[in-house]
Amino acid sequence: MTFVAPELAAPVEAFSTALGIGLLIGMERERRPDAAAGLRTFSLVSMLGCLFAMLSERTGEPWLLAVGLMVLAASMVASNFSSKQEEQFRGFTSEAAIIVTYGLGAAVWLGYATLAVMLAIATTVLLYFKAELKQFSERMTPKDINSMLQFGVLSLVILPILPNEDFGPYGAINPRQIWWMVVLISGLALAGYLALRIVGARHGAALLGIFGGLASSTATTMMFSRHAAEHGHLVRMSSIVILIANVMVMIRLGLIASVVSPSLLQPIAIVFACGIVPGVVMALYGWKILSAAGELPMPEVKNPTELKTAVSFGLLYAIVLLAAAWLQDIAGSSGLYIVALVSGLTDADASVLSTLRIFNLDKVLATDAVVAVTLALVANLIFKIGLVISIGGKALARHALPGLIAIGSGMGIGLLLV
Repeated sequence: MTFVAPELAAPVEAFSTALGIGLLIGMERERRPDAAAGLRTFSLVSMLGCLFAMLSERTGEPWLLAVGLMVLAASMVASNFSSKQEEQFRGFTSEAAIIVTYGLGAAVWLGYATLAVMLAIATTVLLYFKAELKQFSERMTPKDINSMLQFGVLSLVILPILPNEDFGPYGAINPRQIWWMVVLISGLALAGYLALRIVGARHGAALLGIFGGLASSTATTMMFSRHAAEHGHLVRMSSIVILIANVMVMIRLGLIASVVSPSLLQPIAIVFACGIVPGVVMALYGWKILSAAGELPMPEVKNPTELKTAVSFGLLYAIVLLAAAWLQDIAGSSGLYIVALVSGLTDADASVLSTLRIFNLDKVLATDAVVAVTLALVANLIFKIGLVISIGGKALARHALPGLIAIGSGMGIGLLLV
């Protein structure tokens, strides 16, 4: 049983959605005393957009939608003049939100209701977190802004113009695929880099370990090894930060594997989970020590989106890719394992990505690929253990090594389960 005629069901649904969008955005504006419009105005504007879109479609006159926008703009100008606003400029946020709301109402009628609702939520979030966004912007340094702009160049300028074809021996070199890996790694590292800048040292060692591992686990391990050597009373805290950072490596590479090679995600997830669980257990065991930590240093993470850094990683990835394809061809899986061990010592990302690429080319079995990925991470873990021992000394090694060894052993056990 329905209370709405069938021919009116779709219009009623569209206008109800538009009304909901207006209420959502208007509710946020209503709570601000300096806003030029509130709950009712935004609700009416959203339905107005839906109405003009309907009239434009039914009459076959697309210009009617633009006329509605012009009428709305003229009404806002007239309202500002008639209200005799103070000379101090109060901003254009509410007016811009009104125009967006009109467009979202029109989008609902044109068949983009889901997208319109998503954009309405995003708009409300931007309006609501005004103070937080301003604070975030004030914290950004020219270096941080350059990092974001450089990432835009890497992903939106360079990537689209590269050829998507296989070149070189074994067809292993695909410029766009290689640069896509550069963009993926740089994007994750940039997220961790900016998170470190925003969080800072005052929010605790746990977050430093998480975001430090996302940006660069090697840099985090090196920094806190030095910190432990210089401040003996913070040795145990430094060991927990190092442990968390190295757990994050597996989480980060697991996310990358899910994007690059989804068919390998299940066996890789099993191996990584077996390494993550003991790492998390050891970190929880030392949680009380973290809460008592004093001032912490910031990991010295380089800008991950600098062109030099990106090109260097791309070249390293291509070299490892070629070496892995060549050795796998002449020596089988053992050749792939050798490359994974050697390259994983200094850069687990390049080694893991090259293995996933070769698997995607159907040149290696899934089992061999998982073994190679595991060997790369174990080799990288051994390198970091060396950093802990050589830089942090015996005291740090005594506290950090059990957790790092537990991670490596867990991955080994996981490999047996695959």
